[in-house]
Amino acid sequence: MRRLVYRKLQRAKRKPAPRVRVRMHITKGDLVVVISGEEKGKRGKVLRALPAKGRVVVEGVNIVKRHRRARQQGEESQIVEFPAAIAASKVMLIDPKDDRPTRVRRRVDQDGTVERVAVRSGEPIPRNR
Repeated sequence: MRRLVYRKLQRAKRKPAPRVRVRMHITKGDLVVVISGEEKGKRGKVLRALPAKGRVVVEGVNIVKRHRRARQQGEESQIVEFPAAIAASKVMLIDPKDDRPTRVRRRVDQDGTVERVAVRSGEPIPRNR
């Protein structure tokens, strides 16, 4: 009689694809507007940028609730609301000159520093960290 062999165990397991860091046009502290989805039209400040996932956390957008259990004896359980991350492609930067959404370009100065430039007005976008 032949011995029973589990073939699935012998197959080489596939490794997950490595995460590619997305080059983001948005950084922490930028003022952005949501351009699509349930929260379309809302404006807010970027609280966190997650380039490894290609997502951003925007103040007042995509609010989720978490039920938090009491950890200590005197503490009470509660429902905590906080903003969750959304895809960076769903938000557009606000142009500092005319307060409207704009695309972003990168420009290298003579001294070699890279600055972001608003496509709509040509104005440089200051870093607000």
